[in-house]
Amino acid sequence: MKPQLLALTFLALTACFTGVSQTISYPTWGKGMTFTPKDSSGSIHMSARIQNLFILDQGITPTGQDPKIYGMTRRARLKFDGFAFSPKLKYKIELGLSNRDTKFSDDAGLVGGNAKIILDAVVKYQVVKNTTIWFGQTKLPGNRERVISSQKLQFVDRSNVNSKFNIDRDFGFQLHHKFKIGESVLLFKESISLGEGRNMIVNNNGGFDYTGRVEFLPLGAFESKGDYFSSDLKRETTPKLAFGFTADLNQGAIKQGGQLGKILIDTSGNYVNSDLTSYMADMIFKFKGFSSLVEVAYRESSLGDYVDAFGRSFNQGFGYNIQAGYLFKSNYEVAGRYTRVMPLSGMASNISHGEQFTLGLSKYVKGHNLKLQTDLTYDVALTTTFAQDKLIFRLQTEVSF
Repeated sequence: MKPQLLALTFLALTACFTGVSQTISYPTWGKGMTFTPKDSSGSIHMSARIQNLFILDQGITPTGQDPKIYGMTRRARLKFDGFAFSPKLKYKIELGLSNRDTKFSDDAGLVGGNAKIILDAVVKYQVVKNTTIWFGQTKLPGNRERVISSQKLQFVDRSNVNSKFNIDRDFGFQLHHKFKIGESVLLFKESISLGEGRNMIVNNNGGFDYTGRVEFLPLGAFESKGDYFSSDLKRETTPKLAFGFTADLNQGAIKQGGQLGKILIDTSGNYVNSDLTSYMADMIFKFKGFSSLVEVAYRESSLGDYVDAFGRSFNQGFGYNIQAGYLFKSNYEVAGRYTRVMPLSGMASNISHGEQFTLGLSKYVKGHNLKLQTDLTYDVALTTTFAQDKLIFRLQTEVSF
């Protein structure tokens, strides 16, 4: 189904729903609209958002290069969530409608030759007070920067570490547990998924993906779940700190990054299967407008230095990202970020050795729901072959309804 037709279908359904006896809530800009039947047997919360992006990419070495200029709707999303019959039974649907969300890739045959419009389609049931089971397609409990919504970032987009090592979305089961130890909070998250990425419809290749994550908040919970949005928009009155660690095993992966990347194919035209093991650790801190995020990631393949018939290899390597920012009372924020990624020594990898220095400036008009962000990145290529340093300027608006 075309994205435009899909969007019109949901809008038509919403229009029909408004004709039924119900309560409609639209509390403030950026919070979406909630429909609740008079008998309170369920709810539908609907929201939408767009990101418009301008990029100026100027190569520095070798000299004399013309700049590359891009302009695009980076993201256009529709979101639906709520509960059905009981607040213990919740759901979430998120659709991606921009060209980048719907473009075809070399795994088109695995998704029925269709654009991968569905981002999230997950049902959540609270089994007991501290445990919730998830079923469907959604983000795996991976690195914090990836799980944080692209709407709620400190910079125009996520870091290069996330780009190379995140485990993205998948279809399967998840268990989420939450415990309080005095003022501290301890969370456990486990997942078993297909390991192929989102919107797959064919027989599962290889094995499954197993993910485990633990999080510890020693100083208590953040205000408004602030450990999962960037920048200290709530201006925490007491220091808040969270640690996270994720381990992931993707058995029989055929894509460079497990759930993401190009498919590896041997000289006979068959898929190449590899077990990918990933480890990720992160820390986020917030206090009185200051915030910082640190992440470290590592991945290795069971095939070592394997290169397929097209010269492709798995994403093996190590990387770290360090960023921090300060939010002034005027709701302007200045932030800096340093990112470095490197392949594993002596192993074939799709990851090139490089580092990035980024300076960002944001103006929050209505938090992350209405903001203007810009950043400037000095991208340093540390390889000796085809090395190219460059400056990247980005300007982006975020509007959430």
